[in-house]
Formats: sequence, C-alpha cells, structure tokens
Amino acid sequence: MADEISTLRRILKGCRTIAVVGLSAEWHRPSYFAAKYMQGKGYRVVPVNPRYPEVLGETSYPRLEDIPFPIDLVDVFRKEADMVPIAHSAIAVGARVFWQQLGLKNAEADALVRAAGLDSVTDRCVKIEHARLFGGLHWAGVNTRVISARRPL
Repeated sequence: MADEISTLRRILKGCRTIAVVGLSAEWHRPSYFAAKYMQGKGYRVVPVNPRYPEVLGETSYPRLEDIPFPIDLVDVFRKEADMVPIAHSAIAVGARVFWQQLGLKNAEADALVRAAGLDSVTDRCVKIEHARLFGGLHWAGVNTRVISARRPL
C-alpha cells in the first residue's frame, strides 16, 4: 500500500488525469467536493457515473473502458463490494494508480492492482492528502506534519 509521504507526493505530482468512479453531480456529496478541489488545483477530473451526462463541466462516462484517452489515477467513491471489478477495469485501461477513498479498504482489489504493477492507496482521501502535502490545509491551522519554511514544489 502506498502510504508513505514521499510515495503520495510522487503520485499526486505525477498523475494529472483523475477518473473519479462514482462522482456525484450533487454539490454536497464528498465525491463532488474532492473532485472540485482537485480540478481547482489543475488536475483533469473525469467523471465515471452512468447517471449523469456531465459533472463539473466534464463529460461523464458510464465505465472506465469508455474513456477515450489515458487515465493516470482511478479514484473510487463506491462501496467495497464494487472494488474488484473496478480494479480489473483500472488495470485494463492502463491506469498507474488505484485509489480507494477514505473508509474503503478492499484487500482483494489492493492485491490485484499491486500484482499488475499499479500503485495502490486505500482508506485515504485524495483531496485531504493533496492539501496536507502541498500546503492546502495551512489556512485552517491544521497540522500538515510537514515541517518546512517553504512550500513543496
């Protein structure tokens, strides 16, 4: 599992296109809040949800396999029981990272993607990790556990 600060920083620096599986168009849902934050930080967010034609100004796709361009990171906001099929899809589309959101930790999906050579992150929020590692939490007085007089590049 990729949970070291250096690994998370490498992932978030190198992965600029994020497919968000289960992204809701409802502004109060955690998936929307996290995706909007990442979009505001310059990431391309690709919604994967058959319920919507568009979310956050981006075309929404029913499945990962329907996305016509490369995906770096698959960020999953679905129940744990859905993780293994989504992991297979992430492998099939050539994603580099499989990220199970906060509260999600499917060991079978984790092992599957790691065996295929993907980085795997479980039980973490991409928005929280980005804010923690790249200075986005400082305004609220939250301890980012990064000790430095300057922001990381």
